[in-house]
Amino acid sequence: MKLLVATASVLLAAAGCQQPQQQTPGLVIQERTIAIDELAARLGLRVEERDETFVILRNSSNTVLVFTNAGGRVFINGKPIGLVGPVEKAGATIRVPEALVSTIRPHLLVVAPERPTVVAPPRSATGLVVIDAGHGGKDPGTMVAGIDEKHLVLSVARRVAALLSQRGVTVVMTRQDDRFIELEDRAEIANQRRADLFVSIHADSAPDRSITGYTLYTAPGASQAYSIAKSISAAMATTGSGTRGIREAEYKVLVLTRCPAVLVELGYLSNAAEARRLQDPAHQNRLAQAIADGILASLR
Repeated sequence: MKLLVATASVLLAAAGCQQPQQQTPGLVIQERTIAIDELAARLGLRVEERDETFVILRNSSNTVLVFTNAGGRVFINGKPIGLVGPVEKAGATIRVPEALVSTIRPHLLVVAPERPTVVAPPRSATGLVVIDAGHGGKDPGTMVAGIDEKHLVLSVARRVAALLSQRGVTVVMTRQDDRFIELEDRAEIANQRRADLFVSIHADSAPDRSITGYTLYTAPGASQAYSIAKSISAAMATTGSGTRGIREAEYKVLVLTRCPAVLVELGYLSNAAEARRLQDPAHQNRLAQAIADGILASLR
């Protein structure tokens, strides 16, 4: 790894010496972009290291350096192949032009098949899962720029419940409309139904408005819940959102439930760009699908 970082540093120094290319005035057409994680997946690579100015993608045969500074280039196995193009950064998320897929692919030593749009048949599972939409009624949760957390998380929770039901899972929702439910009562719903899993869905906020990304919580020392949180987190990584990891907390809904319990913070409403994404029905669908996929992968 030290060798990779040293190599990246040398190449960055070289890239920094390049003169910016002159642009010919004309019609500007916005390029389609994808998250750097999706770029890696479509090329059969994995993201091995991220830095403020470059990302390292690797598999058993290739090392790809993507410089994300202005005028940055792509290097494959030590050879420059061209400019990266416009790069978008939002917190931990890095987006690059989708055209890089076809730019990089011919230069890889072992060409990986592009990930198909239609994936394998959806996995089915059995079990009873309680989906908890946080807050509700007199408790709006986070309120930012006219957005109430309670409405947003209910929308995503309904989507998760529908997806799980379609895959054979019995789903109980703690609330299906805008009503207030005590935290103890939410946990008791899971306990009375002898649920296999309890998942509470929320949205976050912070004084630092630059913070973005999803976060998962489990009760301290809850190893089974932590394993499920890892499964959900891995699935959510495909949505293009950054992650702030899995943390432990003594939230009532986590410590009072007798089954494994996970709390999902979808992102930060205090960040304007992320708040817009969280309100987007298409992004809500992606988040819900990821949460459902993570749950299905953990059920037996």
